[in-house]
Amino acid sequence: MKITFITGNQHKVKEANGIFDNFGIELEHVDLGYPEIQGNLVDVAQYGAKHVAKRLGKPVIVEDAGIFIKALDWFPGTYSSYVQDTLGNQGILKLMSDVKDRYAEFRSVIGFCTPKTEPEIFLGAVNGCIGYIEKGNYGFAYDPLFTPEGYDKTFGELSITEKNKFSHRRKSLEKFAIWYKDYRGD
Repeated sequence: MKITFITGNQHKVKEANGIFDNFGIELEHVDLGYPEIQGNLVDVAQYGAKHVAKRLGKPVIVEDAGIFIKALDWFPGTYSSYVQDTLGNQGILKLMSDVKDRYAEFRSVIGFCTPKTEPEIFLGAVNGCIGYIEKGNYGFAYDPLFTPEGYDKTFGELSITEKNKFSHRRKSLEKFAIWYKDYRGD
């Protein structure tokens, strides 16, 4: 089985390959931009998958993900990539310098679509908290800030293999893979 993953993020490709290997799904990676509409993660994934499937004329998956911080009214959320590029981790730590409630969620949404169907959506989330400093050299973006619930290490301190055992991306990609193995569409 094979699926085309639309992303410009090589870190996501590595994580997806590690997860899909367990399901016998071969990943074709295409770095192709698509419009990201304003809305929630589901809206972005649905629109992106539908747009790219029609554009390429074949089944595709896209992923939209973000970190949602409770004390910041769930910011940066759908703006996670933009905020990472502009404020970075140090900017997030500065925004949270006097915040005691550091609860956060990493969320991932996989959107699958063919040129002839409506998008299917697969959600994954991991609860945890934002630390007071960056820790670790693994992962990317907010990983060195986020400590998942039940762990004493940040995503940035976990190898890709360790992170892939339970990450938000693991959960959404695994839901998709289980569904896709039984998929009989065109």
